[in-house]
Amino acid sequence: MKCNSLATGLLAALLALPLAACGPSSDHEESGAASGIAEANKEVQEKTSPSFIAAQVQKGIDQAKRELATKDISVSSVHIGHGHDHDDRSDLPKAVITPQGDLVIAGKTVQATPEQHALLVDYRQHIISIAEAGMDIGASGASIGTTAAKEAILGALSGKSDKEIEDRIKPQTEQIKAAALKLCTRMPDLLGSQQKLAAAMPEFRPYATMTQKDVDDCGKDDDKD
Repeated sequence: MKCNSLATGLLAALLALPLAACGPSSDHEESGAASGIAEANKEVQEKTSPSFIAAQVQKGIDQAKRELATKDISVSSVHIGHGHDHDDRSDLPKAVITPQGDLVIAGKTVQATPEQHALLVDYRQHIISIAEAGMDIGASGASIGTTAAKEAILGALSGKSDKEIEDRIKPQTEQIKAAALKLCTRMPDLLGSQQKLAAAMPEFRPYATMTQKDVDDCGKDDDKD
């Protein structure tokens, strides 16, 4: 009994040494550590919040929109869908429409009449408006996607089935699909603008790769989901 009591006492003393060594400042250090963890957790929460992510995405989109307005727009292959029904025109020289509305092929500006110039500007603007609309959908999609991801994680942690989680986030995903399908309503105008330009400007004609089938097929892949 005495040996057991002595051993127990020595063990208790040894275990107490580390605590005694940091005893005088333990409260302060623990408080500092807790504060640091809380601050780090706050920062993580802020930088993963839907509002923060949406702000960062919007910042990038605003920059991209500014670049669209001030940079050349490539027209080497403008069509909708996967493009497998289109002829491979990769042999064509690079063609762009400048912010000033000039058609430049292989680095050389194509002379244009006032009518052709107006059609070039119109076609360029149609491309930009669709691109900007797509960016806006991407911005809202990022916010919705973050919310959906949070719902999925919480659902998984709470033991919900895949079906329950899918049903829970379906309204968010349907919003993204509905917004994306609205882009299809812009395609007839884009095709019309391209056809008018191709008819008026022979140099542009080989680059008019969009067809009525592109318009008809727009959104069909989404309907299959």
